[in-house]
Amino acid sequence: MGKQNIENADFDSTGYSYTLSLIAGKYKPIILYCLMEYEPVRFNEMQRYLKKIADKTLSQNLKELEADDLIIRNVYPQIPPKVEYSLTERGHSLVKVLDKLCDWGNENRKKL
Repeated sequence: MGKQNIENADFDSTGYSYTLSLIAGKYKPIILYCLMEYEPVRFNEMQRYLKKIADKTLSQNLKELEADDLIIRNVYPQIPPKVEYSLTERGHSLVKVLDKLCDWGNENRKKL
């Protein structure tokens, strides 16, 4: 593969940039990983999994992931209300990317 000319390159137009725009941030990759491993997950379960995260921060991240069609919010009409989150088909298509990140981390983690 030859070296490309950077003069006219536009990172924002790459698939890499688009993918990062969907999963970037402190919590989004962890939320997706949690759902990949344990779906469906309730809000309070997710909050415990993420440990020190504010309600507002978790809620905002979940709304953004839902707006990007990566997760679905299922509301069950009961008292008290029950809400569960799970991956959409589009979210499941990211699993192989997340798996590769896990593989790389496991292979390159320094053994203490």
